[in-house]
Amino acid sequence: MSTSTVAPTGPLRIGPHTVQPPVVLAPMAGITNAPFRTLCREFAEGDGWGLGGYPPKDAASEGKGLYVSEMITTRALVERNEKTLQLIRFDASETPRSIQLYGVDPVTVGKAVRMIAEEDLADHIDLNFGCPVPKVTRKGGGSALPYKRNLLRAILREAVTGAGDLPVTMKMRKGIDDDHITYLDAGRIAVEEGVTSIALHGRTAAQHYGGTADWDAIARLKEHVPEIPVLGNGDIWSAGDALRMVRETGCDGVVVGRGCLGRPWLFADLVAAFEGRTTFAHPTLREVADVMVRHATLLGEWIGDESRGVIDFRKHVAWYLKGFAVGSEMRKRLAITSSLDELRVGLDELDLDQPWPTGADGPRGRTSGNNRVVLPEGWLKDPYDCTGVTEEAELDTSGG
Repeated sequence: MSTSTVAPTGPLRIGPHTVQPPVVLAPMAGITNAPFRTLCREFAEGDGWGLGGYPPKDAASEGKGLYVSEMITTRALVERNEKTLQLIRFDASETPRSIQLYGVDPVTVGKAVRMIAEEDLADHIDLNFGCPVPKVTRKGGGSALPYKRNLLRAILREAVTGAGDLPVTMKMRKGIDDDHITYLDAGRIAVEEGVTSIALHGRTAAQHYGGTADWDAIARLKEHVPEIPVLGNGDIWSAGDALRMVRETGCDGVVVGRGCLGRPWLFADLVAAFEGRTTFAHPTLREVADVMVRHATLLGEWIGDESRGVIDFRKHVAWYLKGFAVGSEMRKRLAITSSLDELRVGLDELDLDQPWPTGADGPRGRTSGNNRVVLPEGWLKDPYDCTGVTEEAELDTSGG
């Protein structure tokens, strides 16, 4: 793909960290673990495995973009849950190390943030207020929480205080639904409490991932909180979408989630676009297959067991093969593989010379929408009363 691109913005500043280009990998549960972050960084830095076509990595190209861990619950971190401690393991090459936290209790959030700062577990902390999952919102968590202004303020205050010199950022949605919009109030509270930047997904909780993201809301938030950077999130499926969002909204950077599912090389495209280059990746199925094996291999090394790594990789198969002529039976077969050899043998049976499919750069991942948001009883009666939020709202799930 070739198109005229002009980098519309400068570096993004997250506390002491410069993020250039201003591109952030969105935290996604079960997805943005260390292996996937490694793949995205390799492509962004010009060293993507199996694709080529980008300048070789050199010292000047290190650290392009910001790659955030999958969401960590503050309670599990404070309790030193074994699985949680594995999720916050970073590769030595990851700089800055970025953790996203989710919590509903200001005291627990404060303890978790202080633990990260005192034990040097990360260089940046992001707070999640965007999860629309019913089992979270029905307890007052996720995208339901910013409606309770005082609770949001208390959590942000504890986090910023506990973080010391570490920058604290937040990610949120527009609000609960069209009748209960919270993002402008939440943005002002964030500025007052010392949050370094805000990412806004241009959908309400009721929309989940359906419909079209409201980029106008991102523009309004940028105008409302000019003191700090605002990042836009929602419907970025290509590098061109990212440039267009920045131009149309004035946001300081973009957060990319579903668009990179089965397509970690999207970060090479994003770097190219923001640097004014016009050649983007259109890998053949052979090149995609190489990345698939690489991804599964990294997962096995990270988990410490090849079979478990390949099993964990199964969820990615459909995303990687989107648009290619593979056949339903082969797709099913590849999605139940249990070893690298089995995966490679199956892939080798495909027509690997297939070019990148037309339309494969479009939407992928979850698309559900128009959901009724499940909330605690009486939640909407008072936007300031924060009683009734319990630790049950802090579940091991993610989104936003």
